[in-house]
Amino acid sequence: MEHLLGLLRIHVHKGVNLAVRDIRSSDPYVVVRMGKQKLKTRVVKSNVNPEWNEDLTLSIADPNLPIKVSVYDKDTFTLDDKMGDAEFDIGPFLEALKMRLESVPSGTIITRIKASRENCLSEESCVVWANGKVVQDMTLRLRNVERGEVNLQLQWIDIPGSRGL
Repeated sequence: MEHLLGLLRIHVHKGVNLAVRDIRSSDPYVVVRMGKQKLKTRVVKSNVNPEWNEDLTLSIADPNLPIKVSVYDKDTFTLDDKMGDAEFDIGPFLEALKMRLESVPSGTIITRIKASRENCLSEESCVVWANGKVVQDMTLRLRNVERGEVNLQLQWIDIPGSRGL
């Protein structure tokens, strides 16, 4: 517990225009990895624009590790097909968390992260102070695939007894 900074809740909202890996569609699910941690969403059947609306929670001990997101097509009789991947850095999000924002109005943009070839963002991502919490919405462009994006939201959970930020 003394090595833990806190928890990062990743709300996996939806996939947009994902690649077709079966005959006419795909049965996608998302895998989120950070270091040795691996979390998965449920499978959405026959849908290239799936809505998962699931929360996956990572324990953060080393904030320098990238978070890797992979999308797969669930197959019954063969190995699941890869439908692309992306990765992102939580550095800017954690920097915003360290600021004292209690007196800032809800909806205030704390920082903006520009989309670039290095960060997999398909559009600018803003870290926002909303309802007493720091949140970041992001749309990740999947790599190693012909098309597809995944929409996520990050939110921090402090743990009593952790070393914190």
